[in-house]
Amino acid sequence: MKIVLAYSGGLDTSVILRWLKENYQAEIIAFCADIGQEEELEGLEEKALRTGASKCYIDNLQKEFARDFIFPMIQAGAIYEGQYFLGTSIARPLIAKRMVDIARFEKADVIAHGATGKGNDQVRFELAAAALAPELRVIAPWREERFRKQFHGRAEMIAFAKANGIAVEVSAEKPYSMDRNLLHISYESGVLEDPWFDASSKAMRGMYKLSVAPEDAPDEAEYVDLEFEAGNCVAVNGKSVAPLGVMQALNKLGGKHGVGRVDIVENRFVGMKSRGVYETPGGAILHFAHRQMETLTMDREVMHLRDSLIPKYSSLVYNGFWFSPEREALQALVTETQRDATGVVRLKLYKGNIIVAGRKSPKSLYDPQIATMEGDASTYDQDDATGFIRLNALRLKVRAALKSSRADESTPGRGE
Repeated sequence: MKIVLAYSGGLDTSVILRWLKENYQAEIIAFCADIGQEEELEGLEEKALRTGASKCYIDNLQKEFARDFIFPMIQAGAIYEGQYFLGTSIARPLIAKRMVDIARFEKADVIAHGATGKGNDQVRFELAAAALAPELRVIAPWREERFRKQFHGRAEMIAFAKANGIAVEVSAEKPYSMDRNLLHISYESGVLEDPWFDASSKAMRGMYKLSVAPEDAPDEAEYVDLEFEAGNCVAVNGKSVAPLGVMQALNKLGGKHGVGRVDIVENRFVGMKSRGVYETPGGAILHFAHRQMETLTMDREVMHLRDSLIPKYSSLVYNGFWFSPEREALQALVTETQRDATGVVRLKLYKGNIIVAGRKSPKSLYDPQIATMEGDASTYDQDDATGFIRLNALRLKVRAALKSSRADESTPGRGE
């Protein structure tokens, strides 16, 4: 048997690599998608081979991740439950896509992952695989009773890793898990499982990797100009950059000013609530700037229609339906709404805050000659509002009259 394992080099997948090799007597091919983990990838191939893999693929997918996954999602204004920028969710379909390609190239008939049976990632990986390669079998060790009997929790996994000479960053002193990519870093489990626990306390400063605490950010605000074309950011401070360059530049700026930290209790697709802490400096800036561009250039009814679909689109990404026909249909609508989202947004970054400092566009729908309150200077005839209000009030007046009539009929002594 040949198994392609989604491998990060962290505690779970390191233990799982060795466990799969021993329990399935299989050849294990490790695959890690380079989607912005940076120093976490150092020595990864050597570690995978030392742990038992016959081969280790480490593919740089950062350009594709930014261009084909992050940017289309930003265009859709996607944010899950009003807070989460979907950093982990949007990475999974890309990882699954490349894993399927490797499995076919290596003539493997099985893929495996380290997602637990309680989380969302198992669903995301497997739905993507089902959409792209339904012939492949999936092994999920955390859903096997024999695996869970051996590893009741992270303490047993840490002990197993030490006993087998597998180096892992996680320790009993730092029991939370971490997932990093170009869009964000997520933290969960361990001390973070208590929703009353203050993850922003001084004692937890060492956990964060992408951003400084807002109170430690510079005392002077910094301005940044973002240029958009058809809903995509194409330049930062006047310098043309590809989507990957945009994310890298904004992550650096946002992190410097403590932007994009989110601590939420979210609703997982499998039915439970979970607590997660996220750093999304560049994504928070881009999401905010994109919205500002839309306010200037997007037709009201088009905006309201697209906004009504944000919860649906976000849930599709969160729940693992990136390769579904409904997400693709929504994306086509989103692309149409972005045709005129072109111009420049100026932002001010200050101690965790993103503040709009200006916006302009050659396709702006804002007309100062109409909007001005300077009397005769306006081309808007305020007398027109009288008929507009009367027409919109008509159904309300009819309803009020009906309610009044019913009240009279029900009052004792009336109608006799």
